Amino acid sequence: MSADLTVDQASGRRVSARISAIAESATLAVDAKAKALKAAGRPVIGFGAGEPDFPTPDYIVEAAITAARQPKFHRYSPAAGLPELRSAIAAKTLRDSGYAVDPSQVLVTNGGKQAVYESFATLLDPGDEVIVPAPYWTTYPEAIRLAGGVPVEVFAGPEQGYMVTIEQLEAAVTPRTKVLLFVSPSNPTGAVYSAEQTREIGLWAASKGLWVITDEIYEHLTYDGVPFTSIATAAPELGDKVVILNGVAKTYAMTGWRVGWMIAPLDVTKAATNLQSHATSNVSNVSQIAALAAVAGPLTAVDEMKVAFDRRRKAMVAALNSIDGVECPTPHGAFYAYADVRGLLGREIAGIRPATSAELATLILEKAEVAVVPGEAFGPSGYLRLSYALGDDDLAVGVARLQEFLGTAKA
Repeated sequence: MSADLTVDQASGRRVSARISAIAESATLAVDAKAKALKAAGRPVIGFGAGEPDFPTPDYIVEAAITAARQPKFHRYSPAAGLPELRSAIAAKTLRDSGYAVDPSQVLVTNGGKQAVYESFATLLDPGDEVIVPAPYWTTYPEAIRLAGGVPVEVFAGPEQGYMVTIEQLEAAVTPRTKVLLFVSPSNPTGAVYSAEQTREIGLWAASKGLWVITDEIYEHLTYDGVPFTSIATAAPELGDKVVILNGVAKTYAMTGWRVGWMIAPLDVTKAATNLQSHATSNVSNVSQIAALAAVAGPLTAVDEMKVAFDRRRKAMVAALNSIDGVECPTPHGAFYAYADVRGLLGREIAGIRPATSAELATLILEKAEVAVVPGEAFGPSGYLRLSYALGDDDLAVGVARLQEFLGTAKA
């Protein structure tokens, strides 16, 4: 063997250590397994994916059809996004959040995930720490690690409404901390921070000189009169150290159109645009025109969908809380219920005593034919995430199966 042969060459590794370390998206994996079982003829009900069951509103689809017939949209366009869409996003941000930004601060991305990754990649150097309140969306830690950063998890359980406190954040901060991730309404818990809590956290981050990356993609999905509050507006003391992430996927039932965005100080936006220019270039122009129709249009269709989500939310939470060993706080945002199932672990269910929520989720899928996502995807074990963004009939069948199956648990 040559003396200069690398370790990787000697071991025969074909995939880099950096990429090998990335975990598969747990939510997409559960959804894929559920769909595969359904394709095989099993009547699986999927509570896994956070995807509205509604079609994209007609006026958005019509805008895309019109755009597809125009040759100018068959060509490359600016990597940062169509100017008219960037302007509309800036106007929408002022309308919905009261936060004024220039269109030049907007970068249109291929879905919200690209905005997440590019934000961390642009801000982080190797070893920089990011405080990540948990339970968290499964992609955040992976994007942070891929960008060379270190996620520092701060867990808030159901006894505190799945919302972190200043004391917890203070205990987590170190000289290496550069960013605080703030998500409200939350995926996976549906927790919504009050205006007062949001301001308090923003002021704390400002006092530490931290950047705040805030994911606001569920801003229009709140219930029970609970308002959405943007941390950028609540804590202007943060100055220009705020990055806002958003997109059309959840609000307008446009998950497959793949349009998100980040809003940041101009130098950060320019740097992220440089990254995107080498990674993907522009987002599909037809999708961008559809997104333009969405963000510049009325919220009527959104409000109609929210009525259905609210109905399903109440039905799901009531059903889950009727099961002995399950406790599910009422979520006030997004379209997820995050059930505490620690009371079921170790009990005998269908002849098996699951020790973790991952084992419990596997058992539920195999025996009750219901797909849920285990808490390990979002932080500590002991929890299950269920999306209520599916049809009323499927939801009713699915929760009935859970009630029947989990109701047989024996101490």
